[in-house]
Amino acid sequence: MISREQALNFLHAHMENRNLRRHCYAVEAVMRALARHFSAKGEEEKWGIVGLLHDADYEMTKDKPEKHTLMTVAWLKELGETDEEITRAISSHNYSHTGKMPPKTKLEWSLYCCDELTGFIVAVTLVHPDKRLASITVDSILKKWDQKSFASGVKREQIEECEPRLEIPLKEFIQIALGAMQSIAEDLGL
Repeated sequence: MISREQALNFLHAHMENRNLRRHCYAVEAVMRALARHFSAKGEEEKWGIVGLLHDADYEMTKDKPEKHTLMTVAWLKELGETDEEITRAISSHNYSHTGKMPPKTKLEWSLYCCDELTGFIVAVTLVHPDKRLASITVDSILKKWDQKSFASGVKREQIEECEPRLEIPLKEFIQIALGAMQSIAEDLGL
């Protein structure tokens, strides 16, 4: 399995935009927290790598969503990555565009559900007066949840899959993600 250092170098080699990198750092932190939540012993590193690399090809595929994740998986295989859980999880988070590999495992559904949530949490933070993650609460996030004009591009229904797919109530899922992101606030510039 690719190491975190190798994954970070890989991400930086394929992604220049600082905010996109920060998104990947946020998803990594949330995925690690979800691995702990599920007591996935010895899997925290793997879950983190999946979160870190899930959008590695985004800058090259943003105008071709059906290609998103496919390039990353091909690059990883060229590097010798043989862990199919990693490549399958990365592929599965974009199944709505590729038509391939819908999420099936807790790892895959965790990525699918938390990807959009990290963006929503950042949006809530950026409209907060001090723009600091430390000031954000689950309640402040939920206040914005039903305002469909707020962060209108965020697919809330994708996040809400946390309840049937992961058996985590939405409020608890938000708390897990928020806590994980607050723990790396400096890396996220928030």
